[in-house]
Amino acid sequence: MRRTLRWLQLGGRQREFALTVALGCSTAALYSAYQRKPLYADAGNATGSWNGKSAIVSSDDPSRASGKEGQRTTTAALKDRLVKGPLDPEPPPPPTKGHSVFDAEGDSPSDPLQAWQYATERVAAASGNFTNFDTTSLREKIKGLLVPKWIRQLPDWMNKLQNELSMAPWSLSWEIWEEAHDPEVNPEIIWDARVRVGQDLCQEEQAFLKKRQRSTARALAKYIGVPESEVHPEDVPTIGICGSGGGLRALVAGSSSYQAAAEDGLFDCVTYTAGVSGSCWLQTLYYSSIGRQNFLRIINHLKDRTQVHIAYPPALLGALSQAPTNKYLLSGFVEKLRGVPDADFGLVDIYGLALAARLLVPRGGLRVSAYDLKVSNQGFYTDRGTQPLPIYTAVRHEIPDAVGDVERLAKEARFTTKHYDYFQWFEWTPYEFYSEELDAGIPTWAVGRKWQNGDCIWRDNGLALPELKIPLMMGIWGSAFCATLSHYYKEIRPILKSSGMSGLDTLIAGKNEDLSKVHPIDPAVIPNYVLGMRDRLPKTAPESLHSASHLQLMDAGMANNLPIYPLLRPGRDVDVIIAFDASADVKGDNWIRVVDGYARQRNIKGWPMGAGWPPQSNTQHQTVLELEDAQENAPARVKRKLTPSERERQDPPDLGYCTVWAGSKEERQEYMDEPVPRQIESPDDDWHLTSPNAGIAVIYYPFMANKKVPGVDPMESDFLSTWNFVYTPDQIDKCVALARANYEEGREQTKRTIRAVWERKRALRLQREEEAHEFAKSWRVKRGTAHLRRNGDVGQGDQFT
Repeated sequence: MRRTLRWLQLGGRQREFALTVALGCSTAALYSAYQRKPLYADAGNATGSWNGKSAIVSSDDPSRASGKEGQRTTTAALKDRLVKGPLDPEPPPPPTKGHSVFDAEGDSPSDPLQAWQYATERVAAASGNFTNFDTTSLREKIKGLLVPKWIRQLPDWMNKLQNELSMAPWSLSWEIWEEAHDPEVNPEIIWDARVRVGQDLCQEEQAFLKKRQRSTARALAKYIGVPESEVHPEDVPTIGICGSGGGLRALVAGSSSYQAAAEDGLFDCVTYTAGVSGSCWLQTLYYSSIGRQNFLRIINHLKDRTQVHIAYPPALLGALSQAPTNKYLLSGFVEKLRGVPDADFGLVDIYGLALAARLLVPRGGLRVSAYDLKVSNQGFYTDRGTQPLPIYTAVRHEIPDAVGDVERLAKEARFTTKHYDYFQWFEWTPYEFYSEELDAGIPTWAVGRKWQNGDCIWRDNGLALPELKIPLMMGIWGSAFCATLSHYYKEIRPILKSSGMSGLDTLIAGKNEDLSKVHPIDPAVIPNYVLGMRDRLPKTAPESLHSASHLQLMDAGMANNLPIYPLLRPGRDVDVIIAFDASADVKGDNWIRVVDGYARQRNIKGWPMGAGWPPQSNTQHQTVLELEDAQENAPARVKRKLTPSERERQDPPDLGYCTVWAGSKEERQEYMDEPVPRQIESPDDDWHLTSPNAGIAVIYYPFMANKKVPGVDPMESDFLSTWNFVYTPDQIDKCVALARANYEEGREQTKRTIRAVWERKRALRLQREEEAHEFAKSWRVKRGTAHLRRNGDVGQGDQFT
């Protein structure tokens, strides 16, 4: 172990030198062993004449070493030979049974000095081979075995990327920045923009709703199986589908759920789609040249592209250093770095770049389209009302300064200013970037510019910056790792409890308020478009917005992993919300229940208060009984019936694959009481949906295990983790099959719910028309009676009679 630690403590060059020396020594030893000639000592002839010569070949024959005289004779003869030189050559000694050390090479020296010289030359030759050994090639071979090829290519990639981003003439960055000033490439750079303040929808979205209403009327008739003549556009329910966050799991499962809804005819009846995190990526692919408004194409695309991690260097660096993907991916980053130099370039931006390189590049990487890089371009698919309007979401974490003395604040500030941290919601559509809390928005094509006093700041050349590109926003939409320390602690808290560190858990839990205000990783930023608009914003706007030059935006899943809030915005008048929840813990997080607080704060009428997973209230007594019932030595307890009091203490059943709640528009007198949700469990409960006072219908599909798809459980299958970015085609098929199976479980209930809402709206329209007809009839009658009274008063008719 100590040797291992010492080895790890060595530097990179030291380890490389040690490996080279070790392998060199072993190579030399093998070489010398291979080149050494055999030593034969089995000759039986007389050795008297050989003792006076140089001992090139030795023998263990004792006759050669007998007597001091022989030794002196041998020594004297050797000295005499070395001094006089080879003047009188003598015949060689007899061979040792036909073998000689020189026979192998066919070279027999004529005398011992030549033999010594020959042996010396052989040693020098062997030494020269070792000295001239190519250590560089050996080092390269070692690197090839131990170091991956992509690491050896990393310097070349980085040098190439650095050269392309050097802004040198005709470099890639220079070309991108030149096109950023070209109105033919980016026409929005010459368009003027102002901040729109108001609670109503923008004009483009209002026009979309009228066109979408006519399109969904035909689709609804086909979906519920009635003639088109019976479906009036005003009767069509406004349906919003929302997909949860959850990384690639939400992307794959959402693609399957949306595809099942499309095959059923439901997706054509939808007016809005809203997404968080992975569902935002899904909407991006749907309105791109890759998806082409086909979810099957998206699923096949994911099979091709998700087998490699988004951060795998060879794939990522290859896309960034090769045409045409390098310009396609880096354009938004060059524009941001050059156009907004004071904006931070951080981990979220790199994350968005990696996501785009994996998800927005088709197989082969050649058929990329720059048209896919702008959210505003998605209006091409929605302007005619043929597709739903996508809504992308992000949040800003407002952390106000600590207030020392509330009494010193102005009275109006005590109640209009929030003194606790909270999340502000921001939304993108192809038409507008808007915040409902600020009642202010800007055109989507103007996101990325600098603003002051409600007007955009033009650059020195009289142009504006191009629209912020989608790769940057993909990082914002999915930046769940920008969570606070409190969120991170929730992930490891079960480990601390199970390991017996309850004291540490109590200590950290006591600091939760402080932990919830610290972000280890900074969120991404965009220019603050409400800077200098203090007098035009609501009084509840936080003070920090009036001085911050940029908005820090992050994953909306920090506040709610289901994007329901944008669907409750006034003016959209959503009647049915279909929530596909692929969160990590659908039951524990209970995001549907979180909406209750938002509905109370915004005074939203019609939301089904109390909807969500039922609370778990197991008592200790009941838990003990359940454990005893499970014991094999107590079979009698299994047949024991619970008493009425125990039955009341039982938890309500968990939600199924599809759950429907019906809201109500009736005013409740007491808001402190916990509302009882109206859950639609059978056709007999549909009257809650058809009632004139019925509110919003919520259809909830949690992504959970299904017996029809064995071996796949979102709570246990490792590949369905939020932090997994590698999916095999087989794993995608399993995830797709599970989402489809869950949709099939609630298919008929969903259709029945939408039909009931249509019948309610139809009945209300007919009632309004009848009331209008009666009012017009009574008005005509009143006008006719008044005319007769006027003529009667005159007595002779009018002046023309």
